[in-house]
This record gives sequence, structure tokens and C-alpha cells, in this order.
Amino acid sequence: MSRTGLYIEARIRADLDDLWNRTQEPSRHQRWDLRFSEITYLPRVKDEPQHFRYATRVLPFLTIAGTGVSAGERERPDGTRTSALRFSSPHPLSLLAEGSGYWRYVPDGDAVRFLTGYDYRPRWGTFGTLADRLLFRPLMGWATAWSFDRLRLWLERGITPERALRNWLAELLLRTLVITAGCTGFGEQRFLRLFGPLAASMAYLWPLLLIVAVSLALFKAPLPCTPAARRCLRTPPTRVRAPRLLRTLEDPR
Repeated sequence: MSRTGLYIEARIRADLDDLWNRTQEPSRHQRWDLRFSEITYLPRVKDEPQHFRYATRVLPFLTIAGTGVSAGERERPDGTRTSALRFSSPHPLSLLAEGSGYWRYVPDGDAVRFLTGYDYRPRWGTFGTLADRLLFRPLMGWATAWSFDRLRLWLERGITPERALRNWLAELLLRTLVITAGCTGFGEQRFLRLFGPLAASMAYLWPLLLIVAVSLALFKAPLPCTPAARRCLRTPPTRVRAPRLLRTLEDPR
């Protein structure tokens, strides 16, 4: 993985087999991973890596598709598991041209360290490189971390990916409303009427209350039932290397 490659890690208190199944089965994977709308395995030749197609719905009328090849090591001498893949998209509107990555499953007491490292080559020349560095790569890192925490909630708390998304949207809406109300002073007159003759004195308190409300909306940690990218580790604790399994995979193009 290059120096600019993405790294995401989540510690998930779950059974290793359950985590493996929810990340390796396409019908389950596409439910929690924000980066994909659809994942379909292609017919597989015995003892060959698994080829697949993926699609991402960018807009209601625009879906970007690609192909990939993956392989997994379910039983390793050290008790860990590994999955590696290569992928590419021929779609001209896809900034992501081709890339590769891996998942590692590392038992850690009563939990599993579920981590990924991946990198890709953007298209569109200099413009694509700049757009990737300033916008797309940070967005991909956030989407991966958010998805990992969404998966954690599913495994640890039984909150389905669909419900987790609704929780996130509801909390986002509430925070937005609080910030909007705080910045516009909405509700001031109603608040002051509650104090009758003391309204003039309480008017000095209103700006402070608005500052507190906006600060909480901006900086308070997300609710336990809401997925959040901030809960994931975004920098590897030690130097990491891509697994040897990745080098055995062919280019999916």
C-alpha cells in the first residue's frame, strides 16, 4: 500500500465466523458498506479466485459499475484471517480507475480487530489527481470508517444496517435544526415570554444558551445507536504491509 493509501480499523465484539460471513457474503456485505449498492459473485471455476461485479449508485439516475477478483484465507496458522481483492471500473465517470486492498481479521480477546488497507489509481489526469486528494480520498476514508462502525452496531447491538442509516439521518437532521435555530435566533421571543416580567433580564442569557446548543450539536459524540466514522482508527498503529495473498490475484480487467 502506498503512503497515501487508506487504512481503517474497528474493534468489534463479535464471533469471528459471524464477522467473516457478514463481510464475505455479497448479500450481507452490500447492506452495511456505504461504498457499494450491489455486489454479485460471478460463476466460479474450482480453485480459482472469485470474480465479482459491483455497482455504486451515485445519483438516482447514475450507477457506476466495475469488476473485481478476490480470494480469502479462512484458516491461518496464527488464527487470523485475510481477504484480498483487486478491482477496476471502465465507467468514464468513475474517478476510481483501478485499485487493490485487503481485509484482516485479528482475534483480540473477546473481540476482533477488523481492518482494511487499500489504494487505487484515479483517472482524469491532473484534475483527477487533485480532486482525489482534496475531496474523493477523504470521502472514501470517511465512508469506509462509517460503514465499519455500522457493521459493528449490527454485530454488537443487533441494529440492522437499514435502521442504523435511519438513526444517522435522524440525528443529522436534529443537529442541523439546532444549528440553524441557534444561528438565526429562532424561538427567542417564545422563550422570553415564559419569564414574563423577567424577560428583559433573561434576554442576556439567550445568546449563551444558543452558543451551548450549537456547540453540543457540532461537537457532542454521536448517540450509541448511530454509526460514526470517528470511532474507527484511521492510522495504523505499526507499519503495515499488504498480505502476500494480494500478489497472487490477477488484474480483473
